[in-house]
Amino acid sequence: MTKPLEEMRDGQSIELLKELHILTRDGKINQDSRRKLKQVYHLYGFVEPLLKDLQKSDADLNLVDHGAGKSYLGFIIYDLFYKSLTKGHVYGVETRDELVKKSSELQKKFGFQNMSFLNVSVAESIQSQKLPEKIDIVTALHACDTATDDAINFALNKNAKYILLVPCCQAEVAKTLRLNKSKQLASPLTEIWRHPIHTREFGSHLTNVLRCLRLEAHGYQVTVTELVGHDHSMKNELIVAKKIEGPRKHARDRLQWILDELGLQDLQSRFSV
Repeated sequence: MTKPLEEMRDGQSIELLKELHILTRDGKINQDSRRKLKQVYHLYGFVEPLLKDLQKSDADLNLVDHGAGKSYLGFIIYDLFYKSLTKGHVYGVETRDELVKKSSELQKKFGFQNMSFLNVSVAESIQSQKLPEKIDIVTALHACDTATDDAINFALNKNAKYILLVPCCQAEVAKTLRLNKSKQLASPLTEIWRHPIHTREFGSHLTNVLRCLRLEAHGYQVTVTELVGHDHSMKNELIVAKKIEGPRKHARDRLQWILDELGLQDLQSRFSV
């Protein structure tokens, strides 16, 4: 069978893509599914070298995917990388019970033994006894609003070596800016978010800036790029963090300055270091 996509990876199970409804039963693909697959492959392009790096250090290769949804990412990572390994585990964390059940059935059908799914929230997963104490890679693809921050909390708690985030629907900072706007009018900085559309967009951008500073304060080297270059959207901002050292005071001080200067003290606990 010819590849349904020129970009389709060698070794990729066509039957798996059919079960994920990325391909039709006769092996064809529509435009929406093509876009989804290209996005997941693009993210896998970032994940694969990290997994190979962990292999060199003899790490456990435990990966947790938060807000897994239908687990496109988890299944493709497992199919392309984990199914040939004798160790390592891929965990999917998802709150919708029907999606967890469907993913579990698919995992059994394909014999992906070192793969499992948890019906818990991202925040609840931190205390879950079904997850190991040490996690090597944490991913969160479009975890909505503060669920991305919960994924960061999880990664910090588990001392993850790598973190990959594609934030989505950041609303909390914008809401706080909106509520505090009247108190901040004396400051020229308020012009940055005075208009409602700017409040929303600046709040979304600022949320990710604070997340990056928080990760840097915890000793991570952070890179920010686009997940899919042709789709310019805040939902396609990719944050990749690698743990390289201990706490960094410079980043912590800058994070605190932004919170104080923009009147965001109410969010102190959200972005705590």
